Amino acid sequence: MMWIYILIFFLTESRGMAQGTTNSNVIVNTTTSPLKVYVNKKEVFNLGSDARLICSNRTWTKAVFVIWNIELTHKTCKISFNHEGQSFDSCNDGKSIQNSTDQSFLHIPNFSVNDVGAYKCESAYTGGNENYNIEVGVTAPPTAPTVSAWLKRRGNKMVAVCRAERGIPAANISWSVTGNHSVTQQNDRDGFVTAESQLEVPEDIDRENLTCIVWHQLWEREKTLVPDFLPEGLSIFYFIPVFGIIFILVAFFSIYSLKKVILLRQCQQTDASKSPPQTEDVEEVEPYASYVQRVNSIYN
Repeated sequence: MMWIYILIFFLTESRGMAQGTTNSNVIVNTTTSPLKVYVNKKEVFNLGSDARLICSNRTWTKAVFVIWNIELTHKTCKISFNHEGQSFDSCNDGKSIQNSTDQSFLHIPNFSVNDVGAYKCESAYTGGNENYNIEVGVTAPPTAPTVSAWLKRRGNKMVAVCRAERGIPAANISWSVTGNHSVTQQNDRDGFVTAESQLEVPEDIDRENLTCIVWHQLWEREKTLVPDFLPEGLSIFYFIPVFGIIFILVAFFSIYSLKKVILLRQCQQTDASKSPPQTEDVEEVEPYASYVQRVNSIYN
């Protein structure tokens, strides 16, 4: 009878696990005791959102312990808890194990590029354990100031340039007219991607009908830009260092002038405090006093 109960228990557990997994690669090892489940999956979260990673389909009350081993680009850390209420956290970056009414999960507030990495979780419950390997990524649209288009000259040809900076994944760029064009992508160190498309403008094209269409999967609508002409092939981005140098020079001279005024006031106050008080000359006063005494003695 004991073996019959054990067999029924394992069959029930394996059926429940098969029904609870979706959109992931699940391997159930029923040849060993206790029951072990391995899950490989991918998760992608929007930049700035609150992320939630599920480690097990088991209810919170059935869990014995949960251990998260996290491998990020800049560090590795661990977060864990057990049914006795003991917990451990070496990440110290806001991540935490939380529980809802039915299951536990890893909460990642304000998801950023620094949270991208591999999240490995092991959860044990009565009768078996589950192992999750989750590859976590991030999506982020290019911001408005870094989406731009302009015209420049390359020899005797006119070239239209459209650029969408710092998107994850890279934005899609297309043109309203057909022509010889090229698309390049540049990966930044922090994982963002800058996409740029250059189109040789046909000579018979009306410039007013030339537009650049930029689209990203996180946008509700695509963005349409009309390239502005810049003489001699200069891009608007070339002027950014010039503006930066001018700003630094103006700030330097302003600080220098302010310090000079403060120093001048301090010198004036110091000179005023060191100047001796005005006193009458004793040598000039004494002869006059003796003369007055003599005149008074004669009349007396």
